Amino acid sequence: MRVFLLPVTLTAALMSVNTALASGDIEHFKGLPANSLEQALSNFVEYNKRLENILAGELTTETMTQVHELTYTLENALERIRQDSAELAETLEEVHLASERYDAEAVRKHGQDYLKVSSQLVH
Repeated sequence: MRVFLLPVTLTAALMSVNTALASGDIEHFKGLPANSLEQALSNFVEYNKRLENILAGELTTETMTQVHELTYTLENALERIRQDSAELAETLEEVHLASERYDAEAVRKHGQDYLKVSSQLVH
């Protein structure tokens, strides 16, 4: 079971996702899309493993290019995670406020919405 720690993920996501090298002689890639939180988390796990494997070996011109390319996919994933985490925090606030008002219907609705998204962070 893999657990994605929200604080760690949020910290990483809040770091600038625009840190790719801006040199004119380095080709830039789009990376894999992150059209959903599920896709973002899948790419995040897979591409972190790829990065870890590369870092475990010698950093050559070829592996540096591989790192450069894979960071685009990681940046896309982190941006999606950041966006969805911000929305998730807003949904949780709705649960909190509804509970203060003892609004059972709103607690149930917002609570289910929250759990639907937050459950994707824990596999």
